[in-house]
Amino acid sequence: MNLKKFLNEEQDPKAVEKLLERINDLITSQEFVEYIAVQKKPAINFSPDCIALTNRRIIFCRPKTFGLSMEFQDYNWVDVADCHIKEGILGATFTMKTVGNYTNMMDYLPKAQARKLYQFAQEVEEKMRGVRREKDLEVRRASAGGVTVNNATPIIAQPFQTPQPVKHLIEAEDPFAVLQKLKGLMDNGIISMEEFESKKNDILSRV
Repeated sequence: MNLKKFLNEEQDPKAVEKLLERINDLITSQEFVEYIAVQKKPAINFSPDCIALTNRRIIFCRPKTFGLSMEFQDYNWVDVADCHIKEGILGATFTMKTVGNYTNMMDYLPKAQARKLYQFAQEVEEKMRGVRREKDLEVRRASAGGVTVNNATPIIAQPFQTPQPVKHLIEAEDPFAVLQKLKGLMDNGIISMEEFESKKNDILSRV
C-alpha cells in the first residue's frame, strides 16, 4: 500500500505505517483505505489514536498497552447518519452518529485532517442517503405488489393487484437465491452484517 498518499496533511508516518499493517487484515475484498487522520495531543504520545476511512466504512483505531495491541471500532457507511467536526485552539473533534443514534468521537485531530475527514464523510453520506431511500422504496414496492406462481416460477404481479406481505415474496422465491442476493448487498455495503445474519436466520428457519 502506498504510504505517501496518506501523509499529505502531515500525518505521523510511523502511526500511519503501523495502522496500515494492522488494518490490512481487517479490510475485505474490494475494500480499500481512502484516508487516515492521526490524533496529535499536546503532550508526547507515542501511540496516537487514528481514524481510517475506507470505501465501505469508518474505522476508529485506538492503540492499547503502549501500542502493542489495537482496538478497532468500525461502522458501515450505510449505517452512518451524520458526521461533523468542531474546531478548537488545540485541534478539532470529529464526531460520528449512526442511524441507531450511537455516537463515537475523536479529539485533538489536526484541523486540516479533520476537515478532510468531514469532506469525505459528507460525500459518502449523500450517496448513502440515496441508498437508504432506494431500500425504503424497494420495500414499499414489494409490500404493494402481489406474487403469482406459474409452473413453480415466481412472478412479481402488477402493483394494482391484491397486495401480499413482503414475507410471502421471500417465501415464494428460492431461499438460496435470496441468500445470494442478500450477501451481494452486504458485500457492497448496502446492508450491515447484522442485517444479513438476521435475514439469513429468518430464511433458513423456513427451509
